[in-house]
Amino acid sequence: MIRKSIVSIVLISCSLLIVSCGDGGKFNIQKGKVGHLTIKTTIQELATIFEKDSIVKNLSEGALGDNYFQDDDEYLIFEKGGKHILTIIPKEQLDSTSTIKSIEVHDIRYSTETGINKNSSFSEVNANNNINRIESTFFTATLFIDDLNATIAIDKEELGLKDFTTQKVTLEQIPDLAKMKAFIVWFN
Repeated sequence: MIRKSIVSIVLISCSLLIVSCGDGGKFNIQKGKVGHLTIKTTIQELATIFEKDSIVKNLSEGALGDNYFQDDDEYLIFEKGGKHILTIIPKEQLDSTSTIKSIEVHDIRYSTETGINKNSSFSEVNANNNINRIESTFFTATLFIDDLNATIAIDKEELGLKDFTTQKVTLEQIPDLAKMKAFIVWFN
């Protein structure tokens, strides 16, 4: 009888250990979801979601400020070791009840179901996603991926193009090994 109880306790303990070892979707990227963040997550919830991490707030002056060219509010998420993992931009500035506008992914652990992460090459992105359009800026080519509601920026140096031109870029011009400069998931 005692032996059965010990075996039961060991089995329950092992089951709990296995369940707790999973990340629970902490690093999954899907349309409208990055880890535990969704389109309904508010800025005030970040402190709870990232309670074991550090949040650095770069707040703008908003509509009340004198600087009309001020950037949006930014919430930079750092792990306790100092590694920058996410940059979160709210839809409304200086409003803790605002939902999220966009999330820039900095940590390679965040990935899609097809394995796309910040370190993925263009060939991996192109093989696993439908790239709907490409826009060229002075410094980057931005790929729009509607099935993730995400954008991926590739530095023009990776493409062998000169800066300060807005020359149209096609998928065929992008080398397979070109790396991402930025990976942003949009929540609009």
